[in-house]
Amino acid sequence: MAEDPEGGGEKTEDASSRKLDKAREEGQVAKSMEIPSVFVLLGGVITLYATALFFYRHCVDLFEYNLRFNRVPELNPADLIVLLIYHAQKMFLMCLPVFASVCLVALASNIAQVGFHISWKALEPKLSKLNPINGFKQKFSSRAVIEFVKSLVKIAVISVVCYLATKSEVSNVLTLYDNSTAQILLFLFIKSFWIFIKVCIVMAVVAILDYAFQKWKFLEEQKMTQKEVKDEHKQTEGDPAVKSRIRQLQMAAARKRMMAAVPKADVVVTNPTHLAVALQYDKEKMDAPTVVAKGAGAVAANIRKIAQENGVPIVEDKPLARILYKEVDIDRQVPFEHYQAVAELLAYVYGLK
Repeated sequence: MAEDPEGGGEKTEDASSRKLDKAREEGQVAKSMEIPSVFVLLGGVITLYATALFFYRHCVDLFEYNLRFNRVPELNPADLIVLLIYHAQKMFLMCLPVFASVCLVALASNIAQVGFHISWKALEPKLSKLNPINGFKQKFSSRAVIEFVKSLVKIAVISVVCYLATKSEVSNVLTLYDNSTAQILLFLFIKSFWIFIKVCIVMAVVAILDYAFQKWKFLEEQKMTQKEVKDEHKQTEGDPAVKSRIRQLQMAAARKRMMAAVPKADVVVTNPTHLAVALQYDKEKMDAPTVVAKGAGAVAANIRKIAQENGVPIVEDKPLARILYKEVDIDRQVPFEHYQAVAELLAYVYGLK
C-alpha cells in the first residue's frame, strides 16, 4: 500500500479529479511506450509493403544510374557532386513515405492514449534533473528494473516468434536456387512481411498488458491520504471562484425548473412588460393559489413567451403583479390578504375558458 513520503499517513484514497488534472498539467499521465512502438512498426511495415513497387523502381533507377557512371573513364569533382545529389534525392524519395507514416502513426497513437495536451511544466528546466545522484537513483529504481525485465521478456518472445516463423520456411528456401533473382526477392519480401506482422501481434499483446499495468501503477502513485482529501476539500469549498460557479449552476437549475412549471400555470399576471408572475391553483392539492414562476426583465419576457406557446392566459394587472413579485417566493402560496384579488383574477380566467 502506498505511503506518503512526507509522513502524512498511508495513501488509501483514490485520487480526486483535481489531483489528476494537476498531474496532467505537470505531464504525469498513464501511458505505455509499447503502444506507439507497435503502431510505428506496423505502420512502417504496411507502408513499405504498399509502396514496394515505388521502392523497387527507385532502386532500379539508382542501380542503372550507377552503371552509367561506371562507364565514365574519368570522374571529376563536379560529376561526383552530381552523383551524390542524385543519390540523396533518391534516398529521400524512397524513405519519405515510411518516415511520414511512422511520424503520423506515432503522433496519433500518443494522442489516442492521453489526448492532445502540451505540458509546458514538464519542459521547464530543473536543476534536479542535472543532479548525478538523482540520475543514478533513477537508473536503479524499481521502475527501471521493471522496464529492463520487460524489455528482456519482449526480446525473448519476439526472438522465439522469429525463429519459429523462419524455421517453418527453411524447406522453401532450399528450393529457391533455380529461381530468378526477382522471384527470390519477392519470396523474401513476402515472408519478411508476414514475420513482421506476427511480431506486431505479439507486441500488441505486450502493449495491452503494459498499458493496463501503467494505468494501475499511475493510479496507485496518485492516491491520496485522508488528510490530503480533507485539505483539498477545504481548499475547493473555500475558493470564491468555485463558490460563485456553484451558485451560478444552482440558479440555472432553479430557473430551468421554474420555466418548466409555466405551462402548468393557470394564469400569468404582468405589469405588463417588466414583471411576470405565473399562478397555479389545484383545489384538490392546494389550499391556496401558488406562485410557480416569477421574473423581471428578460426572465419575465421568457415566462410570457412560454405561456403564449402553451396557451396559458396572460392578464395585465400592474398592482397585483408588483405585490406578488415582491412579497411571494416561488412555490409559495398567496397570502390571505391577497386572496380576494387573486380569486377575482382566477374567476375571470376560468370564465374565459
